[in-house]
Amino acid sequence: MVSFKMFLLTLALYLLQGAGASLIKLNNNGYEDVVIAIDPDVQEDENLIQQIKDMVSEASIYLYGATEKRFYFKGVSILIPDTWQAKTDYKKPKLETYKNADIVIEVPNPAGNDVPRTDQLGLCGEKGERIHLTPDIVLGKKLNEYGPPGKILVHEWAHLRWGVFEEYNEEEHFYQSNGKNVPVKCSEALTGTHKVNVCSGGSCSIRTCRTDPKTGKLNKDCLFIPDKIQTEKASIMFMQSIDSVVEFCTEKNHNKDAPNAQNRMCNLRSTWEVIQDSDDYKASTPMTDAQPPKPSFSLKQIRERILCLVLDKSGSMGSDDRLNRLKQAATLFLLQIIEKGSWVGMVTFDDTASVQSELVQIVTDAERNALITKLPSVASGGTSICSGLRSGFTVIKKKFSTDGSEFVLLTDGEDSTISMCLNEVNQSGAIIHTVALGPSADPALEELSNMTGGVQTTSTDNAQSNGLIDAFSALSSGNGAITQRSIQLESKGATLKDGEWMNGTVVVDNTVGNDTLFLITWTTRQPQMFVSDPDGKVYNTFSLDANSKMAYLQIPNTAKAGIWTYSLKSSAQTLTLTVTSRAADATVLPITVDSKMNKDTSNFPNPLVAYAEVRQGSLPIIGANVTALIESADGKTETLELLDNGAGADTYKNDGVYSRYFTGYTINGRYSLKVRVLGGSNTQRSRPRVHGALYIPGWVENGEIKMNPPKPDISEDEIQASMQSFSRTASGGSFMVSNVPSGSIPDVFPPSQIIDLEANVEDDQVNLTWTAPGDNYDEGQAQQYIIRMSKDILQLRENFDTALQLNTTDLIPNQANSQEFFRFKLEDSIMENGTTIFLAIKAIDKANLTSLISNIAQASLFTASPDNSSPDDSSSSPAGVSISTIVLSVVGAVAVVAIIVSVTVCVLNKKKRYHA
Repeated sequence: MVSFKMFLLTLALYLLQGAGASLIKLNNNGYEDVVIAIDPDVQEDENLIQQIKDMVSEASIYLYGATEKRFYFKGVSILIPDTWQAKTDYKKPKLETYKNADIVIEVPNPAGNDVPRTDQLGLCGEKGERIHLTPDIVLGKKLNEYGPPGKILVHEWAHLRWGVFEEYNEEEHFYQSNGKNVPVKCSEALTGTHKVNVCSGGSCSIRTCRTDPKTGKLNKDCLFIPDKIQTEKASIMFMQSIDSVVEFCTEKNHNKDAPNAQNRMCNLRSTWEVIQDSDDYKASTPMTDAQPPKPSFSLKQIRERILCLVLDKSGSMGSDDRLNRLKQAATLFLLQIIEKGSWVGMVTFDDTASVQSELVQIVTDAERNALITKLPSVASGGTSICSGLRSGFTVIKKKFSTDGSEFVLLTDGEDSTISMCLNEVNQSGAIIHTVALGPSADPALEELSNMTGGVQTTSTDNAQSNGLIDAFSALSSGNGAITQRSIQLESKGATLKDGEWMNGTVVVDNTVGNDTLFLITWTTRQPQMFVSDPDGKVYNTFSLDANSKMAYLQIPNTAKAGIWTYSLKSSAQTLTLTVTSRAADATVLPITVDSKMNKDTSNFPNPLVAYAEVRQGSLPIIGANVTALIESADGKTETLELLDNGAGADTYKNDGVYSRYFTGYTINGRYSLKVRVLGGSNTQRSRPRVHGALYIPGWVENGEIKMNPPKPDISEDEIQASMQSFSRTASGGSFMVSNVPSGSIPDVFPPSQIIDLEANVEDDQVNLTWTAPGDNYDEGQAQQYIIRMSKDILQLRENFDTALQLNTTDLIPNQANSQEFFRFKLEDSIMENGTTIFLAIKAIDKANLTSLISNIAQASLFTASPDNSSPDDSSSSPAGVSISTIVLSVVGAVAVVAIIVSVTVCVLNKKKRYHA
């Protein structure tokens, strides 16, 4: 038996994991509980499992060496889909689910898109979400393009675990430095050539790179092609595919001038410096063994969902209409959220627990309706959470092991004895999802969901926010196929006066429509209810539960795509509307929204970040209207427009991840996040934005260029096909806030860091562009800008205040998230051709709070020579010489030959006359 002291230590480690659902732990330099999931759409291939093992084993050795013997892979679970044939060595999962998988092996979407990638939402040093690999990558079928699978995994692991960024730049392969075109690479010691690979009609040809005669820059189609044989060891975040590369860039060999994401996001720091700042590094010391221990693997196959509702019916549940709202939310869960084929039981508790239903399998609507009749209707007694959980364990054990089972625990009361069953929960292997209802729910409740990888949600007593229904709507299976999950299209409420109408629309797009349900709740009297489809057909045959103050309408077959309308006429009361649906076609991925805060807990005045990821498969959905509704424990809601503009808290522009800083603290306690997404005429699918291993266009071997097959082109027609308007609502769970001062909140939030500063030179002037920060991070309006310039990039980073300050007297900051422009003329003293200058900005607010220094932009001065030829680019091979230079050289050579011939002819003629 684990001691309680040791258990608390283990619990503390879980709580340090933050908002991510990952189960990974670092134990004596080894990463344990790494979860690799094979997507259900991947065709069954037993060889793939062995190749996953080989990939991890190879990566472990590579990682060990690259981190100076600090880290390796120790324990890995491989999740196998239930669609694959069952085998005796496949165990049942415990806490491992697809939802908390760290690495997913999935079919490329679109087809041919095998680019390894990592979902990375946060800023420098913040952990990523998950790694995506395709079967062809794992099976080693893309060696020439991306390198060995183990090395690819280490590249992605650095994104996932330590929050580092790419050291290449697919938008800008070269930059200018001191009059030369230089590849964006790290380290600079890596060698190669510059060429253009032109493909047309199924054939390709290699051509010489050209330079723009106005700017001196190499054209964008010019590629850096590395030498196959190298001796340089860095860097893994540039080209891990090079055989000699076995290290991360350090402070000594990091290329600070390169315009890449690592420099932009991490203030010019090298990858190794960021790793050294991580919690992993600080908690480890180097090992002495030449090789790390071999990883252990556990094969686990997904089984049917087994879940028990554990519902509080104590006396306090009788106030604020909580018991009715519980029945409304649980009814939606049983009707729509829990998947067909699942096993469900029910336990209620006050001072003691009572089994309302043993496990029953959901096969038809009859099982769903029978469970709904068991929901509690009378509230009395105290609160004993442990009694409820223990009774739930007993229900599960009558048919199954508790490993991998799920519990939905709802409570509104405090329980001083909750610590008595933490050890039992930890040993059970069960996943606990917690729903905290009202302001007095036990403060320790979230420990149960944190330690088991469950979802944590909260709801206030403000019925209009529809928080309890949203909480239950967030509890779809972590293992079910996405085409089988219930998707929330709408969730809203309104408090009406007598005789007023609650009218609105819901968009049913063509990716959803099956099993569509409209749920309406009220607080006093049943309203008049009408729903119309896009053709005007009216539906009003609702199923009623007058005692629970709810009604629902199930749309038969597949709901027609288009705009549905609803009209609710009411007496003076609060109404809510919830609409859910499922995918219209099992072969077409629906548009999904995943939302979260970047942390589970925060202490004032540390800001939090709200995220919403809008996708269809791996294709980002851009141009949507995304709104975060953040409700505090006192029922007050703050509305934030989330943005995908690559500024403030948003790392990359147009990647389908919308984000915003949250600083609207009002009180201490729990807050909940809900996100509403509307897609309209400006919404479109986009090409996947990749934070992952670089595609290698080709190699130079023995002086010969050998090009790889071109990266598959993703058709714009395929991306934009059948893109319709849509609506989605998603719960982002709950988070805790502490140390909020009472009374008015002081101005302690500075402007956000500018991360998208760009510079370009036009004639003798420099044009700067960036996105405006705010008075409080990305809200409001800053007071002034300080712009400084230097020829030394490190002066700006380390001694910003000593660099040359530009005159910005007439530069008044715009509102946050506006585009800013600033132009200035260069002095003659620095107008030398080929000079590179560096620029950075700080913003100051009205309270004299200053932002962090921006990313450092660079601009190179280029003056075309009279013959319009480009400057010599000695940093590249002859491929970097411009066509104009080549033409002039040829013309010059011809002229010289002509002169020589003329002189020779003249001399010969003179000799002939002399002899005559």
